[in-house]
Amino acid sequence: MVRLIATLVIFAATLVGILFRPWRVNEGVAALVGGALVLVTGLVALPEAATALLADWNVFFFFLGMMALSALAEQAGFFDWAAAHAARLSRGSEPRLLIGIMLLGTLTSTLLSNDATALILTPIVFNLVKKLDLDPLPFTFACVFIADTASFVLPVSNPINIILLDSFHLSLGEFLRLLLLPSLVVIALNILLFRLIFRQRASGRFNAAALGNPDAGVRDAGYFRFTLVVLGLVAVAYITCSILQIPLSLVAVGGALALFIGGLTRGTTSPQQTARAIAWPIFGFIAGMLLVVRAVEDAGIAQAFGHALLAVGGAQSNGHSTLALVGVTTIGSAIGANLINNIPMAFVMTAVLRHISHLARRSQLALIGATIFGCDLGPNLTTVGSLAKVFWLLLLRQRGLKVSALDYFKIGILVTPPMLIAGSLVLWLLVR
Repeated sequence: MVRLIATLVIFAATLVGILFRPWRVNEGVAALVGGALVLVTGLVALPEAATALLADWNVFFFFLGMMALSALAEQAGFFDWAAAHAARLSRGSEPRLLIGIMLLGTLTSTLLSNDATALILTPIVFNLVKKLDLDPLPFTFACVFIADTASFVLPVSNPINIILLDSFHLSLGEFLRLLLLPSLVVIALNILLFRLIFRQRASGRFNAAALGNPDAGVRDAGYFRFTLVVLGLVAVAYITCSILQIPLSLVAVGGALALFIGGLTRGTTSPQQTARAIAWPIFGFIAGMLLVVRAVEDAGIAQAFGHALLAVGGAQSNGHSTLALVGVTTIGSAIGANLINNIPMAFVMTAVLRHISHLARRSQLALIGATIFGCDLGPNLTTVGSLAKVFWLLLLRQRGLKVSALDYFKIGILVTPPMLIAGSLVLWLLVR
């Protein structure tokens, strides 16, 4: 009983530290303190902690590779170039520009992760629409929403996908059979809903000539072409390695190293510049949460939560009631992501799903797919669902555009529930 209470207290305190940042403590520090507490109190033994952290090496290196790859692509001018060409292709139409930015965000999330779309594409799009003298709100909202909406097209589209795929050894074929069609449905629905919601604020025309030369943001044409080639090879390598079940972190790190070496050779980057672009506290955040969630699992809390989830979903050992199972898991994961942030929720659900091995494979896949779906898409509901959304708000405030949590929620509540329902129904049809 003492062990259970101590685990719950440390878990709750860690989440409070992450969400509310008392004394402006960094989220990574809060998670590391929680991890240290479970070690000091003996809730997780040191050898067990070392084994758990080493087992997740693919997750750590994937985060490192993706952040570096995105930062180096930005330094090459890739995002400026892509956004400028999207504006050119819209031929002066605001509705077409909105759709074009969401399609660009879909491509960016698919290949470079949702964080790259929310944090790198947003300021570029903001500067673009200000230059065109347009209302920046619809277009910046498009960046942050499509970032998560398109974050389960491929395993690499969201680090959460890697966390769950690593834990349950899903193949690329299984992932695509579960989530490709739901992702296409919700992407199309997101674009349609945004077209309706912003039909008045993004309905006019603009002078595309005000953009000037769309290649102006490219400082080194040779390095830019090299970047395009590397990104193309990385995309092919992602697919190939997913099929062969080779750790995707090797592709991300390899692509980042290629761009880094090329940038050093051309003088377009430096070790210091690249290092500053990487959010190093995220590694402390992941390590700390892994240890805290391991304590939760060792205390039996995750197992109890798993049994409750299956009971509410009506799942039996024969695998029936997949509609209820998918619905409950999707909604539960989405709500949890907005209460405790999506990365901690993914770790919690991973611990929970380790206790479903007695279910039929169809039901297991339904639970795993619904968890990925809920944790990836659910954060679109509020600004606290993911750290990227908090940083997105800060980016806009730095540029003089104030968006409150309530303003965001008014859009999120209109868009996210329909997407969750539509995607869940498609997922259920695929696993029933």
